[in-house]
Amino acid sequence: MESTKAQRPTLNDVAQHAGVSIATASKALNGRSDVAASTRARIEVAIEATGYGAGRPRGAAAAPTIEFLVDKLTSPYAMEILRGVTLAAEDAGIDVVVGRFRPSPHKSDQEVIRRLNRSGRVGAIILTVDMSEATHQAISRSALPIVLIDPLRMDGSSVASVGSTNWIGGRSATEHLIGLGHRNIAIIGGPAESLSARARVDGFRSAADAAGIAVPDDFISHTGFDHDAAERIAHELLSRDDRPTAIVASSDAQAMGVLEAARQLDIRVPEHLSLVGYDDTYVASWANPPLTCVYQPLQDIGRVALRTVQQLSAGEHLDSHHIELATRLVVRESTAPPSDRNHS
Repeated sequence: MESTKAQRPTLNDVAQHAGVSIATASKALNGRSDVAASTRARIEVAIEATGYGAGRPRGAAAAPTIEFLVDKLTSPYAMEILRGVTLAAEDAGIDVVVGRFRPSPHKSDQEVIRRLNRSGRVGAIILTVDMSEATHQAISRSALPIVLIDPLRMDGSSVASVGSTNWIGGRSATEHLIGLGHRNIAIIGGPAESLSARARVDGFRSAADAAGIAVPDDFISHTGFDHDAAERIAHELLSRDDRPTAIVASSDAQAMGVLEAARQLDIRVPEHLSLVGYDDTYVASWANPPLTCVYQPLQDIGRVALRTVQQLSAGEHLDSHHIELATRLVVRESTAPPSDRNHS
Protein backbone atom coordinates (compact mmCIF):
# COMPACT_ATOMS: atom_id res chain seq x y z
CA MET A 1 0.00 0.00 0.00
CA GLU A 2 2.85 2.34 0.90
CA SER A 3 4.61 1.76 -2.43
CA THR A 4 1.44 2.60 -4.37
CA LYS A 5 1.25 5.95 -2.64
CA ALA A 6 4.90 6.66 -3.31
CA GLN A 7 4.42 6.01 -7.03
CA ARG A 8 1.29 8.13 -7.41
CA PRO A 9 1.96 11.09 -9.73
CA THR A 10 2.20 14.43 -7.97
CA LEU A 11 1.46 17.98 -9.02
CA ASN A 12 5.21 18.52 -9.12
CA ASP A 13 5.42 15.81 -11.82
CA VAL A 14 2.77 17.65 -13.84
CA ALA A 15 4.56 20.99 -13.46
CA GLN A 16 7.92 19.55 -14.49
CA HIS A 17 6.42 17.77 -17.52
CA ALA A 18 4.69 20.98 -18.65
CA GLY A 19 7.70 23.17 -17.91
CA VAL A 20 5.79 25.44 -15.51
CA SER A 21 5.87 26.24 -11.80
CA ILE A 22 3.78 24.25 -9.34
CA ALA A 23 1.74 27.38 -8.62
CA THR A 24 0.87 27.77 -12.33
CA ALA A 25 -0.10 24.09 -12.58
CA SER A 26 -2.31 24.49 -9.53
CA LYS A 27 -4.00 27.58 -10.96
CA ALA A 28 -4.79 25.76 -14.20
CA LEU A 29 -6.14 22.71 -12.37
CA ASN A 30 -8.38 24.88 -10.22
CA GLY A 31 -9.81 26.82 -13.15
CA ARG A 32 -8.09 30.15 -12.48
CA SER A 33 -8.45 32.63 -15.34
CA ASP A 34 -4.92 34.06 -15.07
CA VAL A 35 -3.32 31.18 -17.01
CA ALA A 36 -2.62 31.57 -20.74
CA ALA A 37 -4.50 29.20 -23.03
CA SER A 38 -1.29 27.74 -24.47
CA THR A 39 0.06 27.11 -20.96
CA ARG A 40 -3.21 25.52 -19.88
CA ALA A 41 -3.03 23.21 -22.92
CA ARG A 42 0.51 22.08 -21.99
CA ILE A 43 -0.63 21.36 -18.45
CA GLU A 44 -3.57 19.29 -19.68
CA VAL A 45 -1.22 17.25 -21.86
CA ALA A 46 1.08 16.79 -18.85
CA ILE A 47 -1.84 15.57 -16.72
CA GLU A 48 -2.63 12.89 -19.28
CA ALA A 49 1.02 11.94 -19.78
CA THR A 50 1.76 11.58 -16.05
CA GLY A 51 -1.57 10.01 -15.14
CA TYR A 52 -2.07 12.63 -12.45
CA GLY A 53 -5.81 12.90 -13.05
CA ALA A 54 -6.51 9.16 -12.82
CA GLY A 55 -9.05 8.40 -10.12
CA ARG A 56 -9.81 12.04 -9.41
CA PRO A 57 -13.17 13.62 -10.17
CA ARG A 58 -12.98 16.40 -12.75
CA GLY A 59 -12.34 19.74 -11.06
CA ALA A 60 -11.29 18.06 -7.80
CA ALA A 61 -7.55 18.61 -8.09
CA ALA A 62 -5.98 19.54 -4.77
CA ALA A 63 -3.85 22.64 -4.45
CA PRO A 64 -0.15 22.10 -3.65
CA THR A 65 0.54 22.29 0.07
CA ILE A 66 3.47 23.46 2.15
CA GLU A 67 3.91 22.80 5.86
CA PHE A 68 4.79 25.57 8.33
CA LEU A 69 6.45 24.16 11.46
CA VAL A 70 7.32 25.98 14.67
CA ASP A 71 8.08 24.96 18.26
CA LYS A 72 5.76 27.60 19.76
CA LEU A 73 2.80 29.31 18.12
CA THR A 74 2.10 31.62 21.05
CA SER A 75 4.34 34.56 20.09
CA PRO A 76 3.34 37.61 18.03
CA TYR A 77 6.64 37.08 16.18
CA ALA A 78 5.53 33.65 14.89
CA MET A 79 2.06 34.93 14.02
CA GLU A 80 3.41 37.81 11.93
CA ILE A 81 5.72 35.51 9.97
CA LEU A 82 2.85 33.04 9.44
CA ARG A 83 0.72 35.91 8.17
CA GLY A 84 3.35 36.68 5.53
CA VAL A 85 3.59 33.01 4.51
CA THR A 86 -0.17 32.62 4.15
CA LEU A 87 -0.63 35.86 2.19
CA ALA A 88 2.08 34.83 -0.27
CA ALA A 89 0.63 31.32 -0.47
CA GLU A 90 -2.83 32.67 -1.30
CA ASP A 91 -1.38 34.61 -4.23
CA ALA A 92 0.48 31.50 -5.43
CA GLY A 93 -2.48 29.10 -5.12
CA ILE A 94 -0.74 27.10 -2.39
CA ASP A 95 -2.33 25.76 0.80
CA VAL A 96 -0.54 26.04 4.16
CA VAL A 97 -0.68 23.41 6.91
CA VAL A 98 0.55 24.56 10.34
CA GLY A 99 2.07 22.23 12.90
CA ARG A 100 4.60 21.92 15.71
CA PHE A 101 8.10 20.77 14.88
CA ARG A 102 8.28 18.57 17.97
CA PRO A 103 4.70 17.40 18.66
CA SER A 104 6.03 14.57 20.81
CA PRO A 105 9.17 14.22 22.94
CA HIS A 106 9.40 10.64 21.70
CA LYS A 107 9.99 11.66 18.08
CA SER A 108 13.46 12.63 16.91
CA ASP A 109 14.11 15.55 14.59
CA GLN A 110 15.19 13.12 11.90
CA GLU A 111 11.83 11.37 12.15
CA VAL A 112 10.14 14.73 11.54
CA ILE A 113 12.20 15.23 8.37
CA ARG A 114 11.41 11.69 7.19
CA ARG A 115 7.70 12.33 7.75
CA LEU A 116 7.90 15.53 5.72
CA ASN A 117 9.54 13.67 2.85
CA ARG A 118 6.65 11.19 2.81
CA SER A 119 3.94 13.82 3.22
CA GLY A 120 3.29 14.76 -0.40
CA ARG A 121 3.92 18.44 0.38
CA VAL A 122 5.73 20.60 -2.15
CA GLY A 123 7.92 22.01 0.62
CA ALA A 124 8.21 23.04 4.25
CA ILE A 125 9.15 26.14 6.25
CA ILE A 126 10.61 25.66 9.74
CA LEU A 127 10.68 28.64 12.12
CA THR A 128 13.33 29.32 14.80
CA VAL A 129 13.96 25.73 15.83
CA ASP A 130 17.10 24.49 17.55
CA MET A 131 18.46 21.58 15.52
CA SER A 132 21.42 19.27 15.77
CA GLU A 133 24.05 19.02 13.05
CA ALA A 134 22.56 15.64 12.11
CA THR A 135 19.18 17.28 11.53
CA HIS A 136 20.74 19.97 9.34
CA GLN A 137 22.42 17.25 7.31
CA ALA A 138 19.11 15.39 7.00
CA ILE A 139 17.49 18.59 5.67
CA SER A 140 20.32 19.20 3.20
CA ARG A 141 19.86 15.64 1.86
CA SER A 142 16.07 15.91 1.82
CA ALA A 143 14.26 15.51 -1.49
CA LEU A 144 11.66 17.95 -0.15
CA PRO A 145 12.49 21.67 -0.36
CA ILE A 146 12.86 22.93 3.22
CA VAL A 147 13.55 26.57 4.18
CA LEU A 148 14.54 27.67 7.68
CA ILE A 149 13.52 31.03 9.12
CA ASP A 150 15.86 32.57 11.69
CA PRO A 151 17.54 29.24 12.55
CA LEU A 152 19.07 29.08 16.00
CA ARG A 153 22.22 27.60 14.51
CA MET A 154 23.74 26.80 11.13
CA ASP A 155 26.38 24.20 10.34
CA GLY A 156 27.65 25.62 7.07
CA SER A 157 25.56 23.29 4.92
CA SER A 158 23.56 24.44 1.92
CA VAL A 159 20.23 24.56 3.77
CA ALA A 160 18.24 27.61 2.60
CA SER A 161 17.38 30.14 5.30
CA VAL A 162 15.82 33.59 5.69
CA GLY A 163 16.44 36.11 8.46
CA SER A 164 17.24 39.76 9.07
CA THR A 165 20.22 42.02 9.79
CA ASN A 166 20.41 41.21 13.51
CA TRP A 167 23.86 42.69 14.16
CA ILE A 168 22.75 46.02 12.71
CA GLY A 169 19.53 45.80 14.72
CA GLY A 170 21.40 45.35 18.00
CA ARG A 171 23.81 48.13 17.15
CA SER A 172 21.14 50.64 16.05
CA ALA A 173 19.14 50.07 19.26
CA THR A 174 22.22 50.73 21.37
CA GLU A 175 23.37 53.73 19.34
CA HIS A 176 19.93 55.29 19.84
CA LEU A 177 20.25 54.98 23.63
CA ILE A 178 23.83 56.27 23.60
CA GLY A 179 22.69 59.21 21.48
CA LEU A 180 20.15 60.07 24.18
CA GLY A 181 22.96 60.19 26.74
CA HIS A 182 22.76 56.74 28.34
CA ARG A 183 25.99 55.13 29.48
CA ASN A 184 24.64 52.50 31.87
CA ILE A 185 22.96 50.12 29.40
CA ALA A 186 22.07 46.44 29.74
CA ILE A 187 20.90 43.95 27.14
CA ILE A 188 18.68 40.90 27.59
CA GLY A 189 19.72 38.59 24.78
CA GLY A 190 17.93 35.57 23.42
CA PRO A 191 19.18 31.99 23.91
CA ALA A 192 22.97 31.75 23.92
CA GLU A 193 22.89 29.10 21.17
CA SER A 194 20.84 31.36 18.86
CA LEU A 195 22.70 32.93 15.93
CA SER A 196 20.33 35.90 15.83
CA ALA A 197 20.58 36.47 19.60
CA ARG A 198 24.38 36.43 19.52
CA ALA A 199 24.40 38.80 16.54
CA ARG A 200 22.18 41.29 18.39
CA VAL A 201 24.45 41.15 21.45
CA ASP A 202 27.53 41.56 19.23
CA GLY A 203 25.92 44.66 17.69
CA PHE A 204 25.25 45.97 21.21
CA ARG A 205 28.87 45.39 22.22
CA SER A 206 30.13 47.07 19.04
CA ALA A 207 28.13 50.24 19.70
CA ALA A 208 29.23 50.35 23.34
CA ASP A 209 32.90 49.82 22.41
CA ALA A 210 32.73 52.55 19.75
CA ALA A 211 31.39 54.98 22.38
CA GLY A 212 34.04 54.00 24.93
CA ILE A 213 31.46 52.46 27.28
CA ALA A 214 32.57 49.55 29.48
CA VAL A 215 29.62 47.20 29.95
CA PRO A 216 29.70 44.99 33.09
CA ASP A 217 29.53 41.29 32.26
CA ASP A 218 26.36 40.88 34.32
CA PHE A 219 24.62 43.58 32.22
CA ILE A 220 24.64 41.10 29.32
CA SER A 221 22.38 38.08 29.74
CA HIS A 222 20.97 35.29 27.59
CA THR A 223 17.57 33.71 28.09
CA GLY A 224 14.46 32.68 26.15
CA PHE A 225 12.75 35.18 23.88
CA ASP A 226 9.66 35.06 26.16
CA HIS A 227 8.02 37.45 28.63
CA ASP A 228 8.54 35.55 31.91
CA ALA A 229 12.27 34.86 31.48
CA ALA A 230 12.95 38.52 30.68
CA GLU A 231 10.81 39.68 33.60
CA ARG A 232 12.96 37.68 36.04
CA ILE A 233 16.21 39.05 34.66
CA ALA A 234 14.88 42.63 34.52
CA HIS A 235 13.72 42.37 38.14
CA GLU A 236 17.26 41.47 39.18
CA LEU A 237 18.84 44.24 37.09
CA LEU A 238 16.43 46.91 38.29
CA SER A 239 16.83 45.93 41.95
CA ARG A 240 20.54 46.75 41.91
CA ASP A 241 22.00 49.92 43.41
CA ASP A 242 23.78 50.51 40.11
CA ARG A 243 20.78 49.60 38.01
CA PRO A 244 20.89 50.37 34.29
CA THR A 245 19.29 53.53 32.97
CA ALA A 246 18.37 51.71 29.75
CA ILE A 247 17.71 48.14 28.62
CA VAL A 248 17.73 46.60 25.14
CA ALA A 249 15.41 43.60 24.88
CA SER A 250 15.78 40.99 22.13
CA SER A 251 12.07 40.57 21.42
CA ASP A 252 8.82 42.41 22.03
CA ALA A 253 7.76 39.66 24.43
CA GLN A 254 10.93 40.24 26.44
CA ALA A 255 10.29 44.00 26.43
CA MET A 256 6.82 43.41 27.87
CA GLY A 257 8.47 41.39 30.64
CA VAL A 258 10.82 44.30 31.38
CA LEU A 259 7.83 46.67 31.56
CA GLU A 260 6.16 44.37 34.08
CA ALA A 261 9.29 44.19 36.26
CA ALA A 262 9.59 47.99 36.15
CA ARG A 263 5.93 48.35 37.13
CA GLN A 264 6.40 46.06 40.13
CA LEU A 265 9.40 48.09 41.28
CA ASP A 266 7.68 51.45 40.69
CA ILE A 267 10.23 52.39 38.02
CA ARG A 268 8.59 54.52 35.36
CA VAL A 269 9.36 54.17 31.65
CA PRO A 270 10.88 56.30 30.16
CA GLU A 271 11.27 58.70 33.13
CA HIS A 272 13.38 56.26 35.18
CA LEU A 273 14.25 53.66 32.53
CA SER A 274 14.51 53.69 28.74
CA LEU A 275 13.57 50.50 26.95
CA VAL A 276 14.03 49.27 23.36
CA GLY A 277 12.13 46.23 22.11
CA TYR A 278 12.87 44.02 19.12
CA ASP A 279 10.61 42.77 16.27
CA ASP A 280 8.06 45.64 16.29
CA THR A 281 5.03 43.36 16.29
CA TYR A 282 1.57 44.74 17.00
CA VAL A 283 2.10 44.50 20.78
CA ALA A 284 4.86 47.15 20.58
CA SER A 285 2.46 49.96 19.67
CA TRP A 286 -0.13 48.65 22.16
CA ALA A 287 2.28 48.75 25.13
CA ASN A 288 2.14 51.45 27.77
CA PRO A 289 4.16 53.41 26.83
CA PRO A 290 4.40 52.41 23.16
CA LEU A 291 7.77 50.78 22.59
CA THR A 292 10.73 52.09 20.68
CA CYS A 293 11.66 48.99 18.66
CA VAL A 294 13.98 47.45 16.14
CA TYR A 295 11.61 46.62 13.30
CA GLN A 296 12.00 43.25 11.62
CA PRO A 297 10.04 42.85 8.35
CA LEU A 298 8.42 39.67 9.64
CA GLN A 299 5.69 39.40 7.03
CA ASP A 300 8.24 39.96 4.26
CA ILE A 301 10.44 37.25 5.81
CA GLY A 302 7.47 34.88 5.57
CA ARG A 303 6.82 35.86 1.96
CA VAL A 304 10.46 35.39 0.97
CA ALA A 305 10.53 31.97 2.64
CA LEU A 306 7.44 30.90 0.66
CA ARG A 307 8.94 32.13 -2.60
CA THR A 308 12.20 30.31 -1.82
CA VAL A 309 10.29 27.05 -1.31
CA GLN A 310 8.66 27.62 -4.72
CA GLN A 311 12.05 28.24 -6.35
CA LEU A 312 13.54 25.09 -4.86
CA SER A 313 10.47 23.05 -5.80
CA ALA A 314 10.79 24.26 -9.39
CA GLY A 315 14.47 23.27 -9.44
CA GLU A 316 15.64 26.88 -9.74
CA HIS A 317 19.11 27.98 -8.64
CA LEU A 318 19.27 30.19 -5.53
CA ASP A 319 21.54 33.23 -5.74
CA SER A 320 22.20 32.84 -2.02
CA HIS A 321 21.31 30.12 0.48
CA HIS A 322 20.90 32.71 3.24
CA ILE A 323 18.82 35.85 2.74
CA GLU A 324 18.85 38.75 5.22
CA LEU A 325 16.23 41.49 5.12
CA ALA A 326 16.98 44.93 6.53
CA THR A 327 15.97 46.02 10.04
CA ARG A 328 15.33 49.62 11.10
CA LEU A 329 14.70 51.49 14.33
CA VAL A 330 11.19 52.78 15.10
CA VAL A 331 11.25 55.45 17.83
CA ARG A 332 8.21 55.75 20.10
CA GLU A 333 7.69 56.77 23.73
CA SER A 334 9.69 54.23 25.75
CA THR A 335 13.05 55.98 25.36
CA ALA A 336 14.22 59.38 26.64
CA PRO A 337 17.43 60.99 27.94
CA PRO A 338 18.51 59.80 31.41
CA SER A 339 17.77 62.00 34.38
CA ASP A 340 18.74 62.19 38.04
CA ARG A 341 15.54 60.29 38.84
CA ASN A 342 16.99 57.15 37.27
CA HIS A 343 18.65 56.36 40.57
CA SER A 344 16.17 57.95 42.95
